[in-house]
Formats: sequence, structure tokens, C-alpha cells
Amino acid sequence: MRTSAVAGALASASLLVLGAAAPNAVAPLPARMADTGGGTQLITAVAPTKSSTTGTLTWWDRRNGRWVKVGSASARFGAKGLVEGASRKQNTNTTPTGLYDLPFAFGIKGAPSGTAYKYRPVHASSWWCEDNASRSYNRWTEPRPSDCRASESERLGAYPTQYAYALVIGFNYQQPVRGRGAGIFLHVNGRGATAGCVSVPGDAMRAILRWAAPGKKPHIAIGTTSGSTAITRY
Repeated sequence: MRTSAVAGALASASLLVLGAAAPNAVAPLPARMADTGGGTQLITAVAPTKSSTTGTLTWWDRRNGRWVKVGSASARFGAKGLVEGASRKQNTNTTPTGLYDLPFAFGIKGAPSGTAYKYRPVHASSWWCEDNASRSYNRWTEPRPSDCRASESERLGAYPTQYAYALVIGFNYQQPVRGRGAGIFLHVNGRGATAGCVSVPGDAMRAILRWAAPGKKPHIAIGTTSGSTAITRY
């Protein structure tokens, strides 16, 4: 009986120790990142390796000083994987890694009920200019300006599935560098990997638009689980 009692006490003590350690075992991903943009909302898009075309997208809220997971979904990346945003080249089918703001939302369909983000409806004359020679490089244009070649740009209405709902990712947006890339969005899945954007199922995209609050300064961090493009670097 004495042996059983001692064993039971040791087991109970072990459980208490394990229970105490568990909450601190692995901090939430945003808490392990170098920067989260300064707001209280964050989207993380993580791929296993730089050559991956799929991964996981998660959206988070910072509540009472702690990051809390709100939702997650499977994600797709560029057909040629991911590359450091600062060294990315246009037309390479790669998704840029890094931390970016989310300037505005847009869509061919109306904004989901509850959307607070600035939401631009797509019209027949809505284009995203990707012509390096244009003054409107990496900008929404309506209509398409004469110096922006259609062959070097996207008519947004031509992608009814992908651009049903979307958020502009602020890659190369504030001060565009010619040749680095244009038109990088978070949008609805198409048939497969993207041309450099991040995509998720439609229900996830609608949920993100309902969740995103401009006053909470949401950002998106894109990266891999480890290596030179590890998401924790951003």
C-alpha cells in the first residue's frame, strides 16, 4: 500500500508539472515573429518549403496581450513556389515572402455582409496595370490608361472565380520598383497554383473579409516554416 501511494503521488506530481509546462511549450506563431505590423490583426500564410505550392493560411487577433487564432484554411501559392520579396522578379510565378499591409479589398461579387474594409466593385473597365513602362504600374485603373498595355495587365473581370473576392497585398505597392512584380493579391482559389498570389477557398475568403477591421491594421506575413524565408524572420 505504501508503494502504491508513493507511485500515485509521483504520478500526480508529474501530471502537475506537465500541465504547468504545456501552456508555455510553443508560443503562437505571431508571438515568434520579428514583426507583425503593429496592429492587432494578422494573417499568416505558411508553406513547408520555398518550392511548395500549398500550405496553410491562418488569421489571428491580439486580445489582452496575446495572439489568438481566429480561423485557418488551406492555401495555394505560386506555381514556382516562394521567393524573398526583395529579390523577386516579375512574371516568375513566385509568391513574394515578407510582411505586407492590405491596402483595400475588391471583388466581382458584392462585399460579404459585415465587411468593414474598403471594398471596390469590379466593373468591365477595371484593370490592374502591370506594364512596367506605365505611370500606373501596380495600380488599379478604371479605365485602362493609354500608356498601360492590355497585354501587360489584368482585366479583373476576366477572372470571375479568383476575383469574386480579394484583398490587395501591399507587395511593391507603396513605392513600386519596376520589374519586381505587380498584382499580388489574396483571392479565391482557381484551378491550381497561382501566378504569384495567395489563394484560399471561397468560404475562407468571405470569412476573412468579414473579420478584417481597418482600425486594427491587419497585415499579412508570407513565408516558410524554416530557412532563409522562414516566416518568423518577418
